[in-house]
Amino acid sequence: MSTSSKPQDLVEKALELSRADGAVVLVDAATDANLRWANNTLTTNGVSAGQQVTVISVKNGATGAASAAVGVVGRSGVDVAGIEDLVRASEKAAEESGPADDANQLVPGRASADWDEPPAQTDISVFSSFAPALGETFAAARAEGSLLFGYAEHSMSTQYLGSTSGLRLRHAQPTGSVQLNAKSGDRSRSAWAGVPTADFSDVDVVAVGQDLARRLEWAKRKIDLPAGRYETVLPPTSVADLMIYAYWSAALRDAVDGRSVFSKSGGATKLGESLAGSSAIKATLRSDPTATGLECTPYVEAYSSNAYQSVFDNGLALGPTEWIKDGELAALLTTRRTAAAAQAPVTPFVDNLILDAAPGGTGPSLTELTGSTRDGLLLTSLWYIREVDPQTLLLTGLTRDGVYKVEGGEVVGEVNNFRFNESPVSLLSRIAEAGRTERTFSREWGDYFNRTAMPALRIPDFNMSSVSPAS
Repeated sequence: MSTSSKPQDLVEKALELSRADGAVVLVDAATDANLRWANNTLTTNGVSAGQQVTVISVKNGATGAASAAVGVVGRSGVDVAGIEDLVRASEKAAEESGPADDANQLVPGRASADWDEPPAQTDISVFSSFAPALGETFAAARAEGSLLFGYAEHSMSTQYLGSTSGLRLRHAQPTGSVQLNAKSGDRSRSAWAGVPTADFSDVDVVAVGQDLARRLEWAKRKIDLPAGRYETVLPPTSVADLMIYAYWSAALRDAVDGRSVFSKSGGATKLGESLAGSSAIKATLRSDPTATGLECTPYVEAYSSNAYQSVFDNGLALGPTEWIKDGELAALLTTRRTAAAAQAPVTPFVDNLILDAAPGGTGPSLTELTGSTRDGLLLTSLWYIREVDPQTLLLTGLTRDGVYKVEGGEVVGEVNNFRFNESPVSLLSRIAEAGRTERTFSREWGDYFNRTAMPALRIPDFNMSSVSPAS
């Protein structure tokens, strides 16, 4: 990267060139490393690098005025010599836009102590301990006659955010994950696991491989079951699939407009009301940019405006937020504009999510929950999740890569796949037992939302609405 194209130089030059009433510039410099494998053999590995520049221009009145309009344009491969074209394109987009319904003053200036530091980087060495362990896992799979497929990815993205109001913020974000799929030699049985990580030092791929091998062994016995409501143990990954969707659906503006499960008639919301129903378990759903192992950007980063974020809020400091506290709806996603209109606290989106359903986040493991199941099902993953009804947040989707029958605390075989119909909000009112909160990876949304910690849950009547032919 040339000196003239340092992220800080791009920010400063864009702000210097701006003719808008206000401007925000975001530069995202990222490096990515990956390994891929199939049939118990590494197939590819690589490292890539890129840089994206986004300019947000505010025109047609003082920043925050009702007439203010905004234009957002982002491009990759921009250097200092070419930054003016991007700035002018952003200003033109603002001129052609109507008044922004989220218009506000830009966030007052402050600076990160490490603003002048270069972008953090990753490279293939991040896999130095993981790759040999993966080789051991391949050898074990070959000895058992099974096949492993999957990939490991690690990215290091450094953001530089500057504004005409004086913001100069920098944040380096590591993000990693492993997805591993095991298949029997004849490919009639399959099992999946995903593991999130910041640096791969905490990934025990040998243990993951052993767990997948155990599931393939369970699947040797096939059991056909009809659709119906079953006592079901949901692993943390599936709980994350459902809670992430609930989080993304928790915009205050949608609730006030009567468009969400958190709405009440007459423009009211369910803030302050219990979502726990008659359940004795009063869960807490929260976010915290400083949560250990889940650290994320400590300020708002918005490339567009929508129901739960605003480009005018870029740089707004984030703190711990309880969305549901002891079973009660405590906060909804807001911009400063929607919070002021609704006379509610400002609670912006945070890029992590934690569910505590057992006291102090402690409790039994997934294995222990399964061991105490008299007659029910053990899920391993969900996929193809889609919304059916926003008013109840009813979701539908399919089970995949292993649903197992549990009798007397023992897994006795694999059952057919199902289509499910469930609302994550309804599930919170029907928790029979909760496990300990642990870092997990959502199969459905993990590529977009990596930082979650969830417990395993026992649901007494999970709705398997129909049998699925998927395999």
